[in-house]
Parts: sequence; C-alpha cells; structure tokens
Amino acid sequence: QVQLVESGGGLVQPGGSLRLPCAASGSISLMDDMAWYHQAPGKLRDLVATISPDGNTNYADSVKGRFTISRDNGQNTVFLQMNNLKPENTAVYYCNVHLYTRTGHYSTCWGQGTQVTVSS
Repeated sequence: QVQLVESGGGLVQPGGSLRLPCAASGSISLMDDMAWYHQAPGKLRDLVATISPDGNTNYADSVKGRFTISRDNGQNTVFLQMNNLKPENTAVYYCNVHLYTRTGHYSTCWGQGTQVTVSS
C-alpha cells in the first residue's frame, strides 16, 4: 500500500508564489517518473510538469519559466514551485507517481489533490 500526501495549496494574489510538496510513503522500493497535473472547474485534468529519476524535466507551455518541478529521492517527495501565479492557474493540483513496490509491482499512484486559488 502506497500513500501520497500533498500540501501547500491555498489562496494567493496574482504574481505570488506557492510551493507544493507531495510525499510518498508505504511499500516503496523505487520511485520512477513523478508528475504534477491540474484540473480547473469544468475542465479535464491536464499535465503540468514531469520529472524523471535522474532529474530530466518537461513542462506544459503555459507554465514554462514560471513553474519548477523537483524531487528528493531520499524522501520520496516531489515538489512544484509556482512563481508569478496567474488567475488561470486556479485549479486542483494532483501529484502522480510511478513506482515499484516492495513486492515488485509497478504501480501508478495519485495524490488527493490540493486547491490553488489565484485571486486578488
């Protein structure tokens, strides 16, 4: 059993910053690709950023230069640093982790989501 716990969401003014951590715990052998998605009201869940085990990153065009994804492999944690936030970044943010469990299974896990609201 693997759990993902997200935190760090909240209300922020346009131009502000937030940092979202997502910590994985449980029967984990090895973490693979990690990612952040967001889902705005009435819209589909979209990919924001991904990071490979060796640190290679990819970003949605809309967040390039403003958001940074990073990971701490020792703590099984992925972070999303969001700078210069805009109202259109308002959404629920979900972390997504691919991993190998201690029983040898390859699994994909989702966090519970954390609300980010950008408004003045």
